[in-house]
Amino acid sequence: MKSILFSFLFLSFFLVRAQSSDKESIKEIYNQALSKGKSYDMLYDLCVNIGPRLSGSPGAAAAVEWSRHKMEDLGFDSVWLQPVMVPHWVRGQQEIGRIINSKKIGTREVVVTSLGGSIGTGPSGISAGIVEVKNFDELKQLGTKNVQDKIVFFNRAMDPTKINTFAAYGGAVDQRGNGAVEAAKLGAVAVIVRSMGLGVETYAHTGGMRYVTGVKLIPGVAISTQHAELLSKLLKEEKDLQFYLETHCQILDEAPSFNVVGEIRGGEYKDEIIVVGGHLDSWDLAQGAHDDGTGCVQSIEVLRLFKAMGYKPKRTIRAVMFMNEENGLRGGAKYAELALKNKEKHIAAMESDRGGFTPRGFTMSATEGVKTIIRGWKPLFEPYDVWDFSQEGGGADIGPLASQGVPLIGFLPDSQRYFSVHHTSEDTIDKVDKRELELGAASMAALVFMIDKYGLK
Repeated sequence: MKSILFSFLFLSFFLVRAQSSDKESIKEIYNQALSKGKSYDMLYDLCVNIGPRLSGSPGAAAAVEWSRHKMEDLGFDSVWLQPVMVPHWVRGQQEIGRIINSKKIGTREVVVTSLGGSIGTGPSGISAGIVEVKNFDELKQLGTKNVQDKIVFFNRAMDPTKINTFAAYGGAVDQRGNGAVEAAKLGAVAVIVRSMGLGVETYAHTGGMRYVTGVKLIPGVAISTQHAELLSKLLKEEKDLQFYLETHCQILDEAPSFNVVGEIRGGEYKDEIIVVGGHLDSWDLAQGAHDDGTGCVQSIEVLRLFKAMGYKPKRTIRAVMFMNEENGLRGGAKYAELALKNKEKHIAAMESDRGGFTPRGFTMSATEGVKTIIRGWKPLFEPYDVWDFSQEGGGADIGPLASQGVPLIGFLPDSQRYFSVHHTSEDTIDKVDKRELELGAASMAALVFMIDKYGLK
């Protein structure tokens, strides 16, 4: 009995001591990030001096070199490029959207932006009648007779009652992705899609759309939510309303590009890899600050913080700037392909691609055993107001690693402001709060620290 009691007390002593040590280490991580952090400086440089970084563009190529030089200058043990072929789409000159000869308002210009991957109308544009639907079922009910040679206007708003704004986005984005295909099957000549934003805004949100083999390619644009409201109101009173659309985008041949990888090699378990990353590409309308410049610089900052603290990881910590998340996911697929080919052992993958807002927690796509371990560390994060470890999810770029059994972790910031800037001309550096960005980087570094120290088994 005495030996059992002694063993229990001995174990309890070391558990308390370990927890105290972890608290102090995590406190140091947050202190470093908040007092001597470099994430905002890096983001400013990327956004202002590089700017938009659409796959295949000169901006994307410049961002690759920026990332490589940045990680080399920070003294990471290894920095290299992973070649990957990416789609190359260009927007061309400014789009034109115009309501024609309305009985109520006459002719009115409206704000539209081409959807990524769309063909253009060409300089002659398209003039046609317009029909409004909320979903694909309504479209099918109209049938070819009512859709042929018309422009289909998809006007399903994101659900404002959903507190999780990503759930609201998920409930509306199918019309953007697949609307052109479904409308073309019924003979439509173009599609207009309500922007994926929660507010009534004067600017439009771009985003990816898809074509499928065997279905005619038709142009697709997004319209600002303010003008979506106007167009819907007019259509209720003027069924014969006409619309003029002109776009000049082009789908070009695929272009060579790269993922950028930097790492700090581990000690005792150097063959085990913890990867943290964001996507380097952005849409072409703005600087790609929140989407996903913040995720990139936070990932670099995780490694920089460890070096600044003099922390020697047990496992190899790797930062990846993935290319082509926005319109192809080629970078994430290539990274996973090479990880499998090179027989790399990833024990965890973390992604930041929800903006650089105040951290709230982490999502997980992993076994229950892994989730239990990570949730057991929650008390260490609660003093920093990081408390939500309950949600499922990982990330688009790390997703391909799931088939190799890698636990996936998504950085989870507050989401209420994200869809005000997402895929718009508003996604600029002035929308990023320095302290929020630093808190996010510290939270990511703290979780990477715990995984490195204890593993996930």
